[in-house]
Amino acid sequence: MHEHVDTIEKTFFFRVVWDMDGFRIPPSGLEEAFAPLANELGATWKIHFKGRKLRIAVFVSKYEHCLQELLWRQRLADYPVEIPLILSNHSDVKPMADYHRIPFHVFPVNPDNKPEQERKELDLLEINEIDTIVLARYMQVLSAQFIEKYPGQIINIHHSFLPAFMGGNPYKQAYERGVKIIGATSHYVTEDLDEGPIIEQDIVRISHRDTTEDLIRKGRDLERIVLARAVYFHAEHRVLLNGRKTIVFD
Repeated sequence: MHEHVDTIEKTFFFRVVWDMDGFRIPPSGLEEAFAPLANELGATWKIHFKGRKLRIAVFVSKYEHCLQELLWRQRLADYPVEIPLILSNHSDVKPMADYHRIPFHVFPVNPDNKPEQERKELDLLEINEIDTIVLARYMQVLSAQFIEKYPGQIINIHHSFLPAFMGGNPYKQAYERGVKIIGATSHYVTEDLDEGPIIEQDIVRISHRDTTEDLIRKGRDLERIVLARAVYFHAEHRVLLNGRKTIVFD
């Protein structure tokens, strides 16, 4: 059992995992049995059953390191997830998808065709019964119409320690600012760019000797680990949304 009280918002958060062996209520009757108590408490709640893997679609552009980390962990059966398809706006990482025998779909995007391409992507996600979308260095901004189809189910990795250096070229921004640490942030995607609820972050120290290229190289290690942790917490249903924040029972 995990619990947390937000004394400012006056909200109680609670996560419990239990074994159903010998349980008198069958799994199919759990929600009906719990609903009266939940209604009495005015609770927002969900029940998840272990054993069913979360179906994840990975969106990626040209950088492959975050995708590679997720595929490696799926191959190890580390996480309760499966990746039935990979989507991209480029064909660069197709050899990696082919190696893992995962269907790979390319949707080139430009300002003129973006609405049409997003409709095709959403149709593909629905056909494949996708639960969660992971943006593994997908260098496109999703539309509000797309995001609203998967509320709280789109995870992004941003290559900076948010809220610092939002938007593009954060490593260049960090170098020009002369920072002594760089970071990576995994967060849920909202309509506000790079401002969604944060799931996981980490940092690494740098110095005046590091070039922009050094920052990028060191940052890649952070990006892949931070995103992997966030996907794990999400897949294990350890993340509870609290407005612009998250409660992560790790």
